[in-house]
Amino acid sequence: MDTIIYNRGVRATTTADLLEHMDTLIFDLAPSKIFINIGSNDIGFNVPENVFLANYDTILQQIKEKLPDTVVYVMAYYPINTVDDFGEKESEHSQLYEHRSNGLNAAASAKVGKLAKKNGYEFINVNAGLTDSSGNLRKELTFDGAHMLPNGYEIVLENMKRYLE
Repeated sequence: MDTIIYNRGVRATTTADLLEHMDTLIFDLAPSKIFINIGSNDIGFNVPENVFLANYDTILQQIKEKLPDTVVYVMAYYPINTVDDFGEKESEHSQLYEHRSNGLNAAASAKVGKLAKKNGYEFINVNAGLTDSSGNLRKELTFDGAHMLPNGYEIVLENMKRYLE
């Protein structure tokens, strides 16, 4: 069986950005399955939680309405690494992580999981193997602590395979 996978992940995309481009990014493709992981940038950009969760809920409702036969998996947020040195200046590090942490991501993941359930979708966590013993994204899987390298996404894909079949 051949499977076509479209990756619509673009650095700095927020829930508001996705809402503006739902036709191009999702509806025009009419996918049989959607794995959605959106909102970590909303957290990092300090978008008020009620705003980003309302946007996420609207995204899920629109998918349900326009693609009722599409299977949707709402994904837990990936871990990040705020502790290792990635060669950036202190000011860059402070700016990137001012509103980002694994704790914030975990709390938001729980709330997004509730939105998934509310909309009749499955919430999944495909992060096994991404973290070190302290729960941070493994240094060798990221170039800046917040964005994964291909070897990180290979782990995610391996964890997703059971949902792709």
